[in-house]
Order: sequence, then C-alpha cells, then structure tokens
Amino acid sequence: MTRSLFAAVLVATTAIFPLAAARAGQAPGMVSQPDVPVSHRDRVYAAEQFSNTVSVTDPADNRLLGVIRLGDPQPGNLSPLYRGQVLVHGMGFSPDHKTLAVVSIGTNAVSFIDTATNTVKHTTYVGRAPHEAFYTPDGREVWVTVRGEDYVAVLDGKTFEETGRIKTPAGPGMQIFSPDGKYGYICSSFNPETLVVSVADHQVVGRVKQASPFCPNIAATPDGKQVWFTLKDVGKTQVFDARPPFDLIKTLDTGPITNHVNFAATAGGTFAYVTIGGLNEVKVFRTDTFEPVATVPVGNLPHGVWPSGDGSRVYVGLENADALAAIDTSTNRVVATVPIGQAPQAIAYVPNAVPDGDGTANLQPLGTAGDTAHLALGAVGEGGAAGADGAGGRDAKPASSVTLFSQGLTQVLQASVTGLEPKTGYVLALSDRPDGKGKLEPLTAFTTNPAGAAIVNTVGPIRQIVQGPAKDDRRYLTIASGTADQPGEPVQLQLP
Repeated sequence: MTRSLFAAVLVATTAIFPLAAARAGQAPGMVSQPDVPVSHRDRVYAAEQFSNTVSVTDPADNRLLGVIRLGDPQPGNLSPLYRGQVLVHGMGFSPDHKTLAVVSIGTNAVSFIDTATNTVKHTTYVGRAPHEAFYTPDGREVWVTVRGEDYVAVLDGKTFEETGRIKTPAGPGMQIFSPDGKYGYICSSFNPETLVVSVADHQVVGRVKQASPFCPNIAATPDGKQVWFTLKDVGKTQVFDARPPFDLIKTLDTGPITNHVNFAATAGGTFAYVTIGGLNEVKVFRTDTFEPVATVPVGNLPHGVWPSGDGSRVYVGLENADALAAIDTSTNRVVATVPIGQAPQAIAYVPNAVPDGDGTANLQPLGTAGDTAHLALGAVGEGGAAGADGAGGRDAKPASSVTLFSQGLTQVLQASVTGLEPKTGYVLALSDRPDGKGKLEPLTAFTTNPAGAAIVNTVGPIRQIVQGPAKDDRRYLTIASGTADQPGEPVQLQLP
C-alpha cells in the first residue's frame, strides 16, 4: 500500500476506530506507530497564564477557533470568593486524545477538559504550585509535578483522584514517559538531579546529574532511545540515554532562557526543536549526531513546542507575542502565525481530538485576552544609547522584549531580559527622561541568571504612561544596575 493511500485509509477509519491513531509516530508516542496527517479534526491547545485561558486552534488552516476560559484576569481573581483558576500554565493529554490535563499554578489545580465539548469535566486540587501533568502511555495514571513541594502527585486516569505520591528532590519540574510506558523521567527545577522512576511500582531506578538546578522541560524521543531536558538558568540542553544505566550523552549550549524541547520524526531523521526565549529563536538539532541544522526566528519569547501528528509541522507558543508559530519541518521556516491568549506556556498538538462535528461548542471569543502592547529595550552604548532627542535610535537592536498584558485598567508587564551581567542585581524602573538619567521610579528588582538573562514581572497602569507622545507625565522603561533602594546607572533604555 502506498503512503498516500495508507494516509487516506487512516483518515477514513479514525472516526470509527479512534484508538488506531491514539498516539501518532511522534512524541510522546512511538516512532513505529503510524503518522496522522494534519486535518480539521486535530487541535493545537495553549495554556495562557495571564488571561487564564486555553486557546483552541485548528491546524488545518491555522485558525483560532476560540478559548476555554478557566478563570478571570485581575482584579476579578483577587476576590476571596473567586472560584476560577490563576496562572494557567501546564498541559498534557490522554492517550485516547479525549482529555486535556491543564495545570494552574496559582490555584494548585489540574483541570480535565473534554476535547470534544471544550468543557471542564473535573478539577483536582493538589499541593503547592504544580507545574506540569501528563498521562502514562496506558492512560491509567496522571503524574503531576508539584514543584512547590517535593513529590509527584499520582492521579487515577479515570476518576482523577489522587492515589499516591512519588517522593523527589524539592521542586520537581516536569515528567515525561518512555514511549513504551516503562519509565517516567522527572527533572528538577530546584535541584541538579533528574530521577528515573519505574512506572509499574513507582520506584526510583536511576538518577541523572543536571548541569544546573533549573530544568523546566523534558521530552523523550519517539524511538525510545534518548531523553532531552532543558536548563533555563544556564542556557543549556542535556541528553541522556533513555535506557539503563541512563548515562549522560551530550550537553549542548543552546542560549539564554532555553525553554522547551520536542521532536519531529521525518523522512530525513528525527530532529530536536529547542525554544530559546532570550534569542527569539528555535534551534534544530539532529538526534543522531547532535549537529545543529537550522535556527528559526519565530517571534518574542518562544516557550512551549509540540509536533503535529505527522511531523510535518512544529508549533511554538510565543509567550511575549501572544501567538502560535507554525514551522514547516521540511524547510524549517515559519509558515503561519496565529493570535492566541496572553503569555502561552505549555502547548499540545492533539491529533484527532474532535472525531465528529466542528468542535467549537462552548468556546468563547478571544476578547480582552488579545489586548496587549509590545515594547523593546536596547543596550546603552550599543544602539540603545540616547540620540539627539534623548531616545534610543530607531536602528537600535533590542536586547529585551517587553509585553503589557491588559487586565483592565492595569497590565501585567513581562520582560524577557537578556544581555546583562550574570548573577547580578538590576532594577526595572520608570525614568522621567528617555536617556534613563533622570529620576528613577523602581518597579521591581531582579537578579540575572548565570546566562545574564531573566524573566521579570510587575503589575500596574504602565501602558498609559510609557506610550504615546512625550508630555510632562510621560515615563520611559529603563533597566538600571543596583537595587530598588539604590538604583545605579541605566544599562538598557526603552526604544521608540
């Protein structure tokens, strides 16, 4: 049977036998399983932490269908009687592709969403600050990394009730499973050690040293041979053998704010796609030789990444652009950009998520979740220095991207800061002069990571005073050395 005829038969039969395409030959499934061609039955989901939404995109025409609202923006979510979710962040899905597991960090929740109806069918509350959740390949359990504590919560895959805990070093970041379901791999966000756990009995069977304590993401290759994990604080990606004795194979210098990694199995081989937030790029590596084969500019602060069911595309969530970027894996070029909700974190491509109907029930318009403003900061003395009018030149090269996510009269400000001294204290401030040398009004202090980068957040009516024509009450975003009590010289300035 030819590949095209096989694909046609597969599409025709998935509605009758949905489990036949339950896990495609792409991560997190086995490479030996059949690919699932892109269709209107597939969905791309993104967890959006400042609008507290899950966006739903049809990849067949790269069109946003709407959002699932799990909560409200500020100030509604500050009420003591608030019942929604806050900081919608992590995401996994069941092997039969009928259920999403969505983690909300601020409310310690895992929301289980029916992919056919876009409704929450159950919410399980776990320990402090969970980060990611994923089903075991047999669908019997859901493992939830409770990053604010020292364990993985194990939930029943049908009742969604907690049935046990797997003890880990403090701050488990994420877990993923070997495609055959034998092992669970749990990296840490607070300790430099990844655990390998037997799924059958929840016993630790291996330990892998991390080059730094902060791992936000981990993924297993669909051939079951390798596990890759990212280190956000030092800008590295490490690879270890997925089988005993779980030896470390390779350490790659990938770049500041290295976020997530995933794979596309193609006719030319299996490739790792790594999102580099500080460079606004996705770097592509071969998994056999670890050779870098492409660098793909995608937009501000790429975060989550997931392949389509046939490996023909890789989707990337752009945290500071409120968008999905679709990369064609045959050319490694962005072929579509889809507007979605605020600050997408984890994303998931789910083949055959909606076997019947149009799958738009209970979706809501994007609304205020699409209301954002974008700014940039340039380095003083390197294109960002003051020009004749005191502002950075229009040819200045941005060093840091800033997004203002509307919450009504206020905004959540998030800056993806790069190009600073490592492990050094700085202040994000408002200046009454565009050259940053006037009076500074500190917004928040921060310390850069070992790669000289940081994700910086604050809240306030900032857009109203940093945009528009110059006037007496106009202020300019500035990064200065020092502390909030004693800010020093400006090092980055707001670009016009």
